[in-house]
Amino acid sequence: MQRVLRKTALLLAVLVVVAAAVVAAYFGILKPARAAPPDVRVAMTPERIARGRYLYTLADCDGCHSPRDFTRFAAPVVDSARGSGFVFPPDMGFPGVVVGSNITPDPETGLGHWTDGEKIRAIRDGIGRDGRALFPLMPYPALRQMSDQDVESLVAYLNTLPPIRNPLPRTRLDFPASILIRTEPRPAGAVPHPDTKDPVAYGRYLATLGGCAQCHTPGQHGRMDQEMLFAGGLEFRMNGAVVVSSNITPCPKSGIGQWTEEDFIARFHDYRPYLEGKSPPVGPEGFTLMPWLNLARLPAEDLKAMYAYLRTQQPILNRVEVRPAR
Repeated sequence: MQRVLRKTALLLAVLVVVAAAVVAAYFGILKPARAAPPDVRVAMTPERIARGRYLYTLADCDGCHSPRDFTRFAAPVVDSARGSGFVFPPDMGFPGVVVGSNITPDPETGLGHWTDGEKIRAIRDGIGRDGRALFPLMPYPALRQMSDQDVESLVAYLNTLPPIRNPLPRTRLDFPASILIRTEPRPAGAVPHPDTKDPVAYGRYLATLGGCAQCHTPGQHGRMDQEMLFAGGLEFRMNGAVVVSSNITPCPKSGIGQWTEEDFIARFHDYRPYLEGKSPPVGPEGFTLMPWLNLARLPAEDLKAMYAYLRTQQPILNRVEVRPAR
């Protein structure tokens, strides 16, 4: 009996070693799904650039790629350094060192040598110029839905940013995140433009590009809880401050179910005076990562579309304390 047990234990040990070797080999050779960058040179027309500026604002590209003034409400961008990159503080809880890269056309430290197609692939597919998978804090899973004409417009705007030389470290992720992110990229292929005359469809498009679900849905390890879409409760930390995303489902008790369309638009447009820098310096009690200053710029028609889309979501009772006591 003991001999059988020893043989069984030895067999199990061998199987564990073999399995571990197979897993190690698999992840060692695993490459992110990728396609060649599009062979395209975007048209630098005033209309394209203006649309690209709008998309840059909607998607809050500055939130990761620009230094910001955290002494002021909603941490406005330092205009003189727009797009020059940002190293995220360690207290945000990322699995390693995460860096929003320099996306200005600087040839040494930015995108100066990237083709327009390589930029498009990075934005929508999550693949860097060197073929590596980008950390999905870069919201390419959502930006994968960006239409071909819109992603070209965004690149057109990026091409107009003043080049800023700003050497930055590379993102360095801890294991296993360094391996698991290789499964995230996926070629976007050809993406048609949404029907802008359908408020729900266009609202879904705008909310997707704006990352509304990513911030307003709880989850673990970067995965959204699909049963709690838009129900809030995701915690954010930065520079010692804590804020929790709110419930934006149509729940009348804990979400925005009692908001009218006018209430929704006003919630954003009420921040327009701050666009001119009229807000006083604030401390941690005013901390927010909600891009109010960006969304305040959206026209009423686009906010109406986003409201129409959110009204179609499942109402979820989830009372959230946005600024929890610590």
